Amino acid sequence: MKKIVLLTLAMLMLIACKDEKKLRKPEMIAYHEINNEPYKPLYGYWTGYRSDDYESIAEGDTTKVGEEGLTISLKINRIVKDKVYGVSIVGGDVKPIEGTCTPSNRKLIFNLREPGTMDDAGLYELQLKNDTLRGYWKPYTGDETRVMVKKIELVQKHFKYSPNYMIDSDTELVDWTEGKQHDTIYKDEEGNEEKVVEEIYRSASDEVFKYNASKQVLTEEMLKNLRKIDLEILRNTVFARHGYSFKRSNLRSFFEMTDWYVPVSNNVDKQLSALEKKNIALLKRMEQYAEDHYESFGR
Repeated sequence: MKKIVLLTLAMLMLIACKDEKKLRKPEMIAYHEINNEPYKPLYGYWTGYRSDDYESIAEGDTTKVGEEGLTISLKINRIVKDKVYGVSIVGGDVKPIEGTCTPSNRKLIFNLREPGTMDDAGLYELQLKNDTLRGYWKPYTGDETRVMVKKIELVQKHFKYSPNYMIDSDTELVDWTEGKQHDTIYKDEEGNEEKVVEEIYRSASDEVFKYNASKQVLTEEMLKNLRKIDLEILRNTVFARHGYSFKRSNLRSFFEMTDWYVPVSNNVDKQLSALEKKNIALLKRMEQYAEDHYESFGR
């Protein structure tokens, strides 16, 4: 009798596994249920862009304002029936989110709320269609006649740590947040001098692509001639590999240009290896004495 029960359970598990493989197309998700978790393939990280180009809606008029944006991750931990539980990870802030998931015309409609009442907390209104979550985030507070919403577009991306991850060597690493003015004197054909005020920015050297603080032992001899921004990038690449969500926009921009960076946490200290911790301490110490190189980029 025991063998029959075990055989029956094994067959049921096999059927469930086969059914679960069918959950690749969004239009099929709404019609499948496994242990009250019909949307299990959706669990994990959804990463993309939250545009800070917001739409201001006042008395029926729509105006777009702003230019910058943020990388954002939504982590879906569990969906039970129509209840969704997870976290949002934006600009170094990690917040729990809860809400609902409702099928509608071969789409899934998500309404997810962040806790709090301040203008940095709000509601996600998203639709899953063709493997992409699209929609809006809007704050709880504000003038009821003027609603600010920010566009969201996310795709499912599986986070995986690898010490081999590097910033591509073709990437131009310029810190556009650290600009300063520089006076340059030009002479015309007649020898008359003209002063032009230029904006110059910190830029990294090619040396930053040579070292990997997650794999090799770094020494002062290796690092002594590197720019301050080089050292900062080497140090923070370690945190980026572990999925750290950066608050500083310049650091976010460096790693958002890669295809491997997935912000998943605002504290990855426990995930750091002994080698990484040793190299981070050295890099941080070297940063105190390093200088930066500023260049003009025609902006």
